[in-house]
Amino acid sequence: MIRSLYHTLIHIMPILAVVVFLALFFVKAGYGIFQSKKWGFSLPNKIGWILMESPAFLMMLLLLVLSPGKQNYTVVWIFFLLFELHYFQRSFVFPLLMKGKSRMPIAITFMGILFNVINAFLIGYDLFYLNCSAYPLSWLIHPAFIIGIIIFFVGMGINLHSDHVIRNLRPAGDTKHYLPQKGMYKYVTSGNYFGELVEWIGFATLTQSTAAWIFVIWTFANLAPRAYAIRKQYRKEFGVEAVGKRKCLIPYLY
Repeated sequence: MIRSLYHTLIHIMPILAVVVFLALFFVKAGYGIFQSKKWGFSLPNKIGWILMESPAFLMMLLLLVLSPGKQNYTVVWIFFLLFELHYFQRSFVFPLLMKGKSRMPIAITFMGILFNVINAFLIGYDLFYLNCSAYPLSWLIHPAFIIGIIIFFVGMGINLHSDHVIRNLRPAGDTKHYLPQKGMYKYVTSGNYFGELVEWIGFATLTQSTAAWIFVIWTFANLAPRAYAIRKQYRKEFGVEAVGKRKCLIPYLY
């Protein structure tokens, strides 16, 4: 039954990603810069982020604990630790570093929970149950692993630095919007999103997992329309000249 669910979701998720990608060009998710009361009941941002991101961390942990062959596969443990490193930071560190009193609509929180549970299930089931024997210890010197782990940590570094830049744009007590200028923001208006996309491309490369590549597709489908909307908003607030030739998500391309 679980295997059947996995295969069903593997085929459905890329199609849904295309639908979401197109829909998000017309509907702005009402959090962050696009926070809106039209989305109904909301939670403090910190609580919303913890509730939304932590299910991925917990689902992956559960799948590993229940995996019958977990003790035999060192490489799979490394995959697990990399995934959990990202989601520990997103679930329990990133929210606590947030400043201000922004809120997140509960509808966005629940959609995020659903997505994160499905994503963690697909990747975890793929790595721990279907293909764990496909990763011998020699995988650690495979070109895909070496290149992928470099890309993963470069993306994580960009993501963390970009979050730091965003957090420190405002003086204490200020609620105005500011145009980020440092780090990756010299090249794109959503440097944090670019870092996250690069990070998951690295993870998919180092695992060569179908589920991980589907997550890359989903990451792009979710972030690309929002990055486009953020750049459009910045041009409206700060002027076309201030934004300049910076792209919205991928330097020099998009």
